[in-house]
Order: sequence, then C-alpha cells, then structure tokens
Amino acid sequence: MNNIIEITDFNAPELDIYARLTENQLLNRHEPDKGIFIAESPKVIERALDAGCEPISILIEKKHIETQGKDILERCGDIPIYTAEFDVLTQLTGFKLTRGMLCAMKRPLLPSIEEVCKDKNRIVILENVMNPTNVGAIFRSAAALNMDAVLLTSGCSNPLYRRSIRVSMGTVFQIPWTFIENDNYDTFDVSIIPETNNVPSSYIDEIKALGFKTAAMALDDNSVSIDDSVLNSEEKLAIILGTEGDGLATSTIADCDYTVKIPMAHGVDSLNVAAASAVAFWQLGKK
Repeated sequence: MNNIIEITDFNAPELDIYARLTENQLLNRHEPDKGIFIAESPKVIERALDAGCEPISILIEKKHIETQGKDILERCGDIPIYTAEFDVLTQLTGFKLTRGMLCAMKRPLLPSIEEVCKDKNRIVILENVMNPTNVGAIFRSAAALNMDAVLLTSGCSNPLYRRSIRVSMGTVFQIPWTFIENDNYDTFDVSIIPETNNVPSSYIDEIKALGFKTAAMALDDNSVSIDDSVLNSEEKLAIILGTEGDGLATSTIADCDYTVKIPMAHGVDSLNVAAASAVAFWQLGKK
C-alpha cells in the first residue's frame, strides 16, 4: 500500500483530527457538510462502512495492518493510512479502548423526521438526554430490542460523539435516527395530516400526526404500568425518555397519550435513563 504514512511524533499535525480537535470542532456546526466523526475499533468502523459512511483517513497500530485491520483497509481505497507504534499511540487518550484502530469519516446528512418514521411501528424519542454514554447505551438497547428508529431533541448529546459511538458498539449506524431541530415546526409537511392543515405546535403533535401514540416514561402516579396490555396493542408507539435527573418536561407528559411507569421494588425511586430504556424497549418492543 502506497498510502501508508508512518507517524513517529505524537505532535505530528496528521494526528490533530484524532488527538487534538474537540467534538464541537469535528461537528462543525457552521459548515455541517464538512462535519467529521471518529469511529473507534474494527467492529465499529465496519458498521459505519456498511451504513455507507465515507472514510477520510485511518489511524492504526502498525502490527494490525496485515491482521485485524487488513479487510477494512482494503475497503477504504486510497485514503491516508497513518500508522505508528503502540507507545506513540497510547499518548492519545482512550487509545487502549479502540482495539488499535481509528477512522475519521464524513458526517452523513441527516434525514427528515418523516423519512425516519416512515413505515415504522416502534420509535424512541430522547428529550434532552445530555450524557453521551447514556445516548450510546440507549441506541444499543434500541437496536437490540426491536426499536425501529430514534429521534432526538436538539438538547441531546450527538450520537456521533466518540463516546456515544463507542458505547453503542456502532449501533448508531444500524438504526435510523435524526434530530428534532425546528422548535417552531414551520417546515413541517402538513400534507401528511388528514383532514386539517394545522401545523403542529410541538414535536409531540408532529409524532401524533405521523400516526403514533405517544408514551411518556415518567415517575407519575397518574400512569399505567409498563406491562399494561393496551400499550403493546398499539400498532404505532413512540416511547419518550427524558433528561438525566429531571426527566421529561411537564408539558411533554401532558401532551402524551400515555404516561408509563416502571414498577419499582425495595424503595428504589428511579432507574438511570439508559437502564430504563432497556426495560421499556424489552416490554414494548415485543412482537
């Protein structure tokens, strides 16, 4: 391979994208078409490639070029392949967790809410879930437990942050997702709403207009149990999870068709949002 470039100095500019750019710099909000994300480990990189993500460059420990990285390198064409010995790469925070391989990729353009929800029966909505570890764990549970898509409000951590991708084990590339960006919904396609041209005033209204019943996961006494048979009988259901600590906004709960509570034992008052998501997806994703 003529595109292999050996790095001997951790301060080499070729490593900036992997070692020194912040998540916000990679995201590039001002020019989203130039946004980048970093995929870590061969399995995650393979899942990103399978999803059609475009690689920019690869950083790989030298000993893996002809072993676990060989098939991936062959899939990536003539992009730069940076390589170094382990003692150079371990200066990069978290490198020991990457199984010896990182890949910089272009951020894909996000689909519309309508595109993500088309022909789906079980979707997840995350409202201001800010911890990237939680976002990654929720995606992994969603993919494993029969959820069809994920929507995120703009206050959520980005699923393509490195930690989110890593924790999700690359399932962020296997399940459709997008952000709910427009708080005023002035670009909503009103033609999908039967018998009315009223523009939705909240994302809950938009999801309902797409034919989904909405289930707010909340610690509320005025709720149904998660094993209520009515929930599973709904053909199209959106499961809505709130921010760490405070949970869902009061207005969100009020706008939903159901408020759903996971029964607790031993005086425990709540579960971490990622743990709660797994319970909810297991129960409500049964087919």
